[in-house]
Amino acid sequence: MKAKTMKLNRLLVAAFAATQFAAVTFAADNTGTNNTIDIQTLKQQIDTLNQEVQTLERQQHEDEGAVTQAAQNEPHLSVGPGGVIFKSANSNFVAGLHAWVQVDSRTFFNNGASTAGLDGFLVRRARLIYSGTFYKNFDYLFNTEFVGTGSPQILDAYLNYRYSPAFQVQIGKFKPPVGLEQLQQDIFTFLNERSLANNLVPNRSIGAELHGDIYGGTLSYAAGIFDGLPDYNSTTPNANIDDDMAFAGRLFAVPFKQTSIEPLNGLGIGLAGSFESDDQKTTTGLTPGFKTDGQETFFNYNGNTVAQGAHWRISPQGYYYYGPLGIIGEYVVSDQRLLNTATPVFGNVHNTAWEVAGGWVLTGESDTYNGVTPRHPFSIENGGWGAWQVVGRFAGLDVGSGTFPNFAATSATVAAASSAREWSVGLNWYLNNNLRANVSFSHTWFTGNTSANQVIERPENVVFTRVQLAF
Repeated sequence: MKAKTMKLNRLLVAAFAATQFAAVTFAADNTGTNNTIDIQTLKQQIDTLNQEVQTLERQQHEDEGAVTQAAQNEPHLSVGPGGVIFKSANSNFVAGLHAWVQVDSRTFFNNGASTAGLDGFLVRRARLIYSGTFYKNFDYLFNTEFVGTGSPQILDAYLNYRYSPAFQVQIGKFKPPVGLEQLQQDIFTFLNERSLANNLVPNRSIGAELHGDIYGGTLSYAAGIFDGLPDYNSTTPNANIDDDMAFAGRLFAVPFKQTSIEPLNGLGIGLAGSFESDDQKTTTGLTPGFKTDGQETFFNYNGNTVAQGAHWRISPQGYYYYGPLGIIGEYVVSDQRLLNTATPVFGNVHNTAWEVAGGWVLTGESDTYNGVTPRHPFSIENGGWGAWQVVGRFAGLDVGSGTFPNFAATSATVAAASSAREWSVGLNWYLNNNLRANVSFSHTWFTGNTSANQVIERPENVVFTRVQLAF
């Protein structure tokens, strides 16, 4: 616009000059003498006009600069697929409001009449997330869950100081750096529920962590100290346990990320682990047990079993993403010293679990650890149908042989299978960046049953659906 205005001003000067020149020439022709033509006066008039135009142009430039500067000094509000974002003029202060809602259905076939294994709809997650930055280098996140208990739960609440991508310190409540699938956000997992391997990794805890990405993101590290690291399904992480601080750490490399070897850019491998020493003071039981895809408990410790001694984990893990292909895999070892207070008997339980899961985007979009972005969002008017992905998984969990008979449940009302195997297949539809719909089928079978519990006396077969909104 500015260039057009300047061009117009110059054209007006030229037109004026041409008009004056034509007028004087015409007058000279009529009088028959050239002496009446004052060329010098005409040039002075043109010079004067040029100076006036330049003055106007400078004023216009100053006015536009003032408007631009005023706009830069104003805070910004944006609403889009990434949520509601408030941002200061210099971006040193940012606040974002996000929400997740997942509405599921579960349909069981030929299952026992357990409490968890009932058909029906449920709101699996309903979260309000507030995150942002202040003073440029301090990040924060506050994540509230409105489903699961009688009142809202604070899932995450932490402050992160980001000196640089390579050096960051985080403190508060968050996920310890152990499980690969557990560290993936709930809205990006291949299937509705995480795998059997997730039973053996910690969920969330309170602590402090040093972490960062180095060499352009080809290597990431995390090392933290936490107030206990119970297995995933523990509902009261530190209740009745007097323990030393727990340690957890992880190294994860994407070695070919910065190379020109495109098929290997999305290959990542890592190793994670944790250690703690527990001293459980009361006989309230160790954990709520290990759960299937359908969230039925297939193993539990007996009521006299408590944590008493060292508990360590180690987990080699990795993923591979190339175009529409995505694969993740992990193996978890959890070794814990236990005490049966009724006998009393001490012993070490060595539980192991693993999973391999993958997907293929049928519509050709690239898969990533952070989900799929549809190339053509669903729109009847524009003929877009979003992105479609087929997914599958195979997983297993084995309870250590040292668990039986001293620490495992044996009654008919408490499940205690020594192992479980699961396979699942599904179809995901990404309508756009915020809406996703899933349907999947999961089959889980059990071996080494020590009781006639309704959950484990026959395989679990369940169909899942989900409609998800996340922004």
